[in-house]
Amino acid sequence: MTRLRHLLQPAAGLLLNAATGVAAWLLLALLAGCAALIPVGGLGFPLLTRALTPVRALTRFQRAWAARALGHEIPEPHRRGRTGRDLTWLAVHALVGPSCVITIGTLLSFVGVILNLRPLENSRWQTITLSLAILAFLAIAVAAIPLLHTLQARLAELLLRPAPSLARRVRELTESRAAAIDAQAAEIRRIERDLHDGAQARLIAVRMNLGLAKSTNDPDQVRELVGEAWESVGQALNDLRDLVRGIHPPVLADRGLAGAIQAAALLCPIPVQIDIDLPARPQAPVESAVYFAAAEALTNVTKHSRATRAWVRLCHQAGVLRLTVGDDGRGGAHPAAGTGLDGIRRRLSAFDGTLAISSPPGGPSQLIMELPCALSSPKISHS
Repeated sequence: MTRLRHLLQPAAGLLLNAATGVAAWLLLALLAGCAALIPVGGLGFPLLTRALTPVRALTRFQRAWAARALGHEIPEPHRRGRTGRDLTWLAVHALVGPSCVITIGTLLSFVGVILNLRPLENSRWQTITLSLAILAFLAIAVAAIPLLHTLQARLAELLLRPAPSLARRVRELTESRAAAIDAQAAEIRRIERDLHDGAQARLIAVRMNLGLAKSTNDPDQVRELVGEAWESVGQALNDLRDLVRGIHPPVLADRGLAGAIQAAALLCPIPVQIDIDLPARPQAPVESAVYFAAAEALTNVTKHSRATRAWVRLCHQAGVLRLTVGDDGRGGAHPAAGTGLDGIRRRLSAFDGTLAISSPPGGPSQLIMELPCALSSPKISHS
């Protein structure tokens, strides 16, 4: 029963596609007639536009059928390229839909022809040959039904899905947008946490000290409380300065990306070779993302690599900003190891950037970060 159902379902699908193939012929004739009326008083364009409505309905029906047949969803193409793909499918399906049923019918007709043949009297070998021919044509027909059914579904998917480059681009942009939202949310949470644990806590202490000083008449105690408040205000200012540096370091605004990376390399406890050649400055958000990515990468080198030297290379070629951070350490760096690499990847993806990691066991390790961007300010070159 299961085998019979697996044969009947594709057979029904072929019959359905033969019917939609005939409908495709009729729609092609309708479109051709509307196109022929274009020179006649401008009637063709409105009629052609209306004729596209049943075409899109038929392609939506076929896309849904192919999705059921293949067991996965087939997204609709972008509106800009949908009409062309719909018309291409219409022309192809007008031929393929009916021809598959005709092929199966031809195979079965051969069986009927063979059954009508009369073997010679007492010709056992001719009877065996005709029987084998009947079985062969039946076997071919039975095998061709699910094969043609699947091929029709694959052809519909190929012609009616979005163009591969567009679908890939939409997926990349969706992932980039999600990464940007996640990175922004994480940054906001970090700022909230730093304000709550740092400046806010110290300002609360200042208010408490000033409140105590206001309520006492002891000059020595007032002096002590005001002194503590003074120290707390100074610490709160330092916390706020550190917080601002974490959002957009002043060195980045003053000296640009090259100078900021140079300053970050000077803070690294191991020697760092710097090779930076930028014909101009990137936009501020890109500068910030690349700077923090470089700083995080150098922090990883310090904490995890056991390296004796590191290097940073930054250049801009063919509209792509390329940052390379490497070291001669033990290797084995991986985003899943919790070393901040996944955070770097998310930060870059918000700008449509990529991170490639080469870190075999034993080293050396190298992170290659690329961001498409335009440059705009005076040339800055450090080497």
